[in-house]
Amino acid sequence: MLFYGKEVVMSREKALIGVRLAGLSDGSHEFEFNCMATEFGDPALSEAGFSKEVSVRVTVEKMEGEMIVTLKTLATADLTCDLCLAPFSVELSGLYRIFYVYEQADETGQERDEEYRILDRNALSLDLTEDVRETLLLSVPMKVTCPDNPDCGVFHSEDEPAEDSLPDSSWQESLEKLKNKYR
Repeated sequence: MLFYGKEVVMSREKALIGVRLAGLSDGSHEFEFNCMATEFGDPALSEAGFSKEVSVRVTVEKMEGEMIVTLKTLATADLTCDLCLAPFSVELSGLYRIFYVYEQADETGQERDEEYRILDRNALSLDLTEDVRETLLLSVPMKVTCPDNPDCGVFHSEDEPAEDSLPDSSWQESLEKLKNKYR
């Protein structure tokens, strides 16, 4: 059972991305997970362009009364340029840090800082599947552009036209000027 602020979230029987806390000593521990984006069972991931393998590196820094979990995600997304509508694939990385504090018996009714999640001291494992899913979605840029695509002329320099792109006739020259005007 995990506590998110004032919400209680029950963990699944078997977490897709989970860290076993039982027997974990104080100090820094690293874990690596590889799974397919379809295993999350979330249509939002496929709509965002994730369909291939997802790599997750989890670093857990366990201390006496708290724990810091750092998630680093790396996945390939199939995106479409917002400007020229050309499809392309890009590797997206994400980073997310979660602060946990262990629940104290005498602090059950007290208000806590919202940046910390409360974790039961007797928790056997930590389900990070939802946090990884959110990190993947947050790694998608708001404005998707393809600067390396030669079909997308937005990022090409207007100062130096390519030799093969020079207009052959007056109507092509007029069309080129009109195109440059609306870039």
